[in-house]
Amino acid sequence: MKYLCLVYLDEKRLGELPDEECVAYDTTIRGSGQCIASEALQSVHTASTVRVRNGKLAVTDGPFAETKEQLAGFYLIDARDLNDAIQVAAKMPPARVGCVEVRPIRPIRETVAEAAATAARTSTRSEP
Repeated sequence: MKYLCLVYLDEKRLGELPDEECVAYDTTIRGSGQCIASEALQSVHTASTVRVRNGKLAVTDGPFAETKEQLAGFYLIDARDLNDAIQVAAKMPPARVGCVEVRPIRPIRETVAEAAATAARTSTRSEP
């Protein structure tokens, strides 16, 4: 099962995490086959928030909400279950100075494709 591990931390504490340590962990988790993708993000000051309301585009600088901890990066992992995903997240270096939110991926592409295939089979059987 796929899980997204969202890394949050106070950017002021970023210096407490040597890039080399994060890259070493990334290399290890990719080597184990559990990491599908991972990236660190630029500073929250480079973010833009996009909204469309009543057909009008609104772009604001910065993150969606003011918080003490900002989204700093992510890991997309493959784990047996939530407990396994939590164990992987606990080993991520940023977990020591920030937090890692672990969320299961909702497989919408597969769900939609499966529903379409089922509908196609059903309509084929009902045709004379």
